[in-house]
Amino acid sequence: MIVHQYIKPAKGLLAVTALLVLLMIYLSLGSVAIPIDDIFAMLGSYIHGGEALAQQQYPLASAIILQIRLPRACAAILAGSALALAGACSQGLFRNPLASPDILGISAGSSFAAVVAIVSGLTVVNPALLPLVTAIGALTTATIVYLIARQTQQHGLFIILAGLAVSSLLGGLTMGVLLTAQQYEVSEFVFWTMGGLDARTWQQLLWPTPIIIIAAWILLRHGQTLNLLALGEQNAHGMGINVRNSRRILLLLATLLTAMAIAVAGPIGFIGLIVPHLARLLVGPNNRILLPFSALFGAMFLLACDLIARTVIAPNELKTGIITAIIGGIYFIALLIRSQYKGLQS
Repeated sequence: MIVHQYIKPAKGLLAVTALLVLLMIYLSLGSVAIPIDDIFAMLGSYIHGGEALAQQQYPLASAIILQIRLPRACAAILAGSALALAGACSQGLFRNPLASPDILGISAGSSFAAVVAIVSGLTVVNPALLPLVTAIGALTTATIVYLIARQTQQHGLFIILAGLAVSSLLGGLTMGVLLTAQQYEVSEFVFWTMGGLDARTWQQLLWPTPIIIIAAWILLRHGQTLNLLALGEQNAHGMGINVRNSRRILLLLATLLTAMAIAVAGPIGFIGLIVPHLARLLVGPNNRILLPFSALFGAMFLLACDLIARTVIAPNELKTGIITAIIGGIYFIALLIRSQYKGLQS
């Protein structure tokens, strides 16, 4: 019993340590390699004397780390943890391990908003408006899907069907708008849909960060609610859970996290599917433990994928969404083969 009490804290400490080690490797590697000792020394100068002292003593390291790699790393941590948390919430809420955080049409809504913003010239006026517009599009679409689904008693199944229907509609509208676009506008849209963390700045993280932190904190406090909902709506209601209100809150939190992740990194796929599944294999299905570990693993996964994207063909870069798509596709193919093999064995 005593050993059991220390298993999860030990795993948590190991995961946090792994994230910090990965972060230092991420900051060190790139087209210009910076020794980890120089990074620590530069950060020490920054803490004690501010940015001016760091730039004076370590001009190259401070320019690359503080202005380029560190904001990009923070963006990866924020988006990865948000997508993984939203995925774990969606899978627990719909009791389906293949449920994804964009099941409510969030990606389709953000893509439609993005193409409208690009074609209308809004991104030419101010490129920083694109993340805000895509977040608004994602939240608006999820709200419409929820309002459609609330008209039926079979809420869980119907919201999935409503999400698919609205996603299909918005997908068609997006293609229609693209037919009227110029070639450079189509290229900009396609480039955005790949998902990536290149050219991220502190200003771009300023408004999504507090929303992600607050939504994640509230969701982590609802781990036991997800556990009770997993027993079925009638059982959860019998244990004192307001099922309708709980579903609304959890859907809102998953939607907010996914929309803010899209605002930070674009529509990066597979993280909300893969990471909760891997976390469930390592720590079990208890959502009070699964949710925080999903956040940690999501941050590490996207950080590692972006590191690969930055370094595999350095000094050029790949889009991070390409790496996550390749890893996700390989993972699910392996999962299908493994499941088929187990079926033949039984």
